[in-house]
Amino acid sequence: MGYVDALIVGLGNPGSRYARTRHNIGWMAVDALLAEHGATAKAKHHGRYAELRLGDIPVAVLAPETFMNDSGRSVGACVRDLRLGVDDVIVVYDDIELDPGRVRARAGGGLKGHNGLRSMADALGSPDFLRVRCGVGRPGRGDPRDVAAYVLSAFEADEDPDALAAEAVRCAEAIVVDGIAEAERRWP
Repeated sequence: MGYVDALIVGLGNPGSRYARTRHNIGWMAVDALLAEHGATAKAKHHGRYAELRLGDIPVAVLAPETFMNDSGRSVGACVRDLRLGVDDVIVVYDDIELDPGRVRARAGGGLKGHNGLRSMADALGSPDFLRVRCGVGRPGRGDPRDVAAYVLSAFEADEDPDALAAEAVRCAEAIVVDGIAEAERRWP
């Protein structure tokens, strides 16, 4: 193990056109976590990188600035540099299988067509990283958008991405401080 005990990764896409889209909820969570701890990210590992403490636990935080489908390049470089194991990585990402606004903790799991998760699994050699799944739902009945267009679109006026990001931060912090089993109990 390296000099940090965990890496929290928030997935997203670079560029202002993606800034407040469903697919960027991971970035929103990372930004909320950094703001909460007064930490400033710097350019490193093809992303925005910072270190902070959750209680007595040193953690690294990464927002890959590669596009979503190449997130593994950034995460893989960071994990190798920090000498972390795959089970020390916590990824925050959008999940269309969960109702909008719901957060769920999970150890490992499938990739379900999520290109950011697939890229990470390829780079890390395993899909067994820890997860903070952020529910964004699917296009509603009558919505002409396909799933890709839907996740790349902005949240609706009645959705609260800031509350979703804040809940994702609480979940990620709990995984680090209390362990994945406790987080899965609290965010089932």
